[in-house]
Amino acid sequence: MASATEIVCALGAGNMLVGRSHECDNPEWVRRLPACSEPAFDVTVSSGAIDAEVRRRIAAGEELYHIHSDLINELQPDLVIAQSHCEVCAVTPGNVERSGACLPMLALSASSVDGIFESIGHVAARLGLEDRAAAVVSGERQRLNAVRERTAGRTPPTLVVLEWTEPLFAMGNWGPELVEIANGDLRIGNKGKYSAAMPAEKLTEADPEFLIVAPCGFSLDRAVQEKSALEKQPWWRTLRSVREGKVAFANGNLYFNRSGMTVSRTAEIIAEIIHGVTFENAPRERSWVWIGDLS
Repeated sequence: MASATEIVCALGAGNMLVGRSHECDNPEWVRRLPACSEPAFDVTVSSGAIDAEVRRRIAAGEELYHIHSDLINELQPDLVIAQSHCEVCAVTPGNVERSGACLPMLALSASSVDGIFESIGHVAARLGLEDRAAAVVSGERQRLNAVRERTAGRTPPTLVVLEWTEPLFAMGNWGPELVEIANGDLRIGNKGKYSAAMPAEKLTEADPEFLIVAPCGFSLDRAVQEKSALEKQPWWRTLRSVREGKVAFANGNLYFNRSGMTVSRTAEIIAEIIHGVTFENAPRERSWVWIGDLS
């Protein structure tokens, strides 16, 4: 899982990695490791088609991911780290077990910011690096506190963050906490809970000042492709955020949907969008873009 790979590297143990999931991409160098999984169906289709296929496969008891068990056994890892929080978002222990790879496994599950920090501790404990976990978590907490300090005293703008577009899913799990840290007024969200499909009427009734589109598993370029699908919806131009140009597309895969070492950067991104503040240590790569800057 991508977040676990980030955590291992943050603990200074990247040299222990012998393989990765197809989603692991941070730090950049981990892409050189062999990928031990891949989606079981075409994920380049529309978000609506992806949602339909995921629902069909779950109902039929079919796998969402192919696990390369022969490769995993060839690599002979001492530990496989997977996630048990969501059967849709990433490889689960069940996926690995059903593939025939019989190895010691650590399952991570986080639905809150503290849960993410607990995952860092769990990974550190299994790797014998408990002393490093405290320093890593402390650094992340300091970064989140810096976001709080930069946005304190400002009027909290209203916003909605979409985790999927066809159908519409609003932000869930740890996301609402990050909005609170960035001093935003989240009008629709499921704090500490799974995100769920909602009717468009719920979004139009909320009518937020800002709208962030960060679909789960989508890079920034892939998220931007959702613009055309959204613009076809009859309700789209009724939104205040659309009329005022306050719609941002963001890298959901690397930031908003990942329970790893980019959680503090996600809070910074939210603050950048809704308050216009900047952060000195922010990565230089493009993580989000205004709708008005798209051709």
